[in-house]
Amino acid sequence: MDYKIFACGEKMKTIAIIDDDIYIGDMLKEVLIREGYAVLRAYSGTEALYLLSKNKPDLILLDLMLPGLSGEEVLHCIENIPVIVLSAKADVQDKVNLLLGGAADYMTKPFDIKELLARITVQLRKAEQHGHSKILSAGDLMLDIVSFSLTVQDHPVRLTRTEYAILKLLMENPKQVIAKSVLLDRISLDTPDCTERSLKQHISNLRKKMQDVSGVDYIETVWGIGFKLAEQKILTKS
Repeated sequence: MDYKIFACGEKMKTIAIIDDDIYIGDMLKEVLIREGYAVLRAYSGTEALYLLSKNKPDLILLDLMLPGLSGEEVLHCIENIPVIVLSAKADVQDKVNLLLGGAADYMTKPFDIKELLARITVQLRKAEQHGHSKILSAGDLMLDIVSFSLTVQDHPVRLTRTEYAILKLLMENPKQVIAKSVLLDRISLDTPDCTERSLKQHISNLRKKMQDVSGVDYIETVWGIGFKLAEQKILTKS
């Protein structure tokens, strides 16, 4: 039997299993402990909220069909913890709604345990990288990717959800021209309301908000292709 070996000083990650199915919960607990994770358990939505009020796990495995509060209701109460939904619901719209509602990932029951472990590893890695890199900075622009806030020349600028998603993508790829189709595809999960027709207006509004503060146009239009961040040096601060 293989066990996960931790490097010196490496912290054991904690995973919360929120599922009223005792068999599945026990199976997951056994596998996760074998992989070197600490495990917390809750068997209802109400119990899950109490558990999370006393503990902050590194990741949550969440069933939807829970007694008391539903999994969807529990999901809406969770902040800053990656959640992988495990559910027998296979409808695409259910998956889309949950991903837009805050879930980091979704797996349909029955699932392959090796695939689940891989997805857990990916989400924990993302969360760790996210914790180390909280602010994108480009010249006078500072975008906080935890609080979703923007400052331009030290002045706060309020952004809509769509404007934030557009600017974040441009700042993450400062030297690339992002084609309109790619831009729409990359931000679609965060902003399903953004269409090809409305994209131009969203970018125009974003430009104006930043220009009103600084007098600088931070977004360059590459005619016939798409958009890019105007030439700036990109930095990441912890």
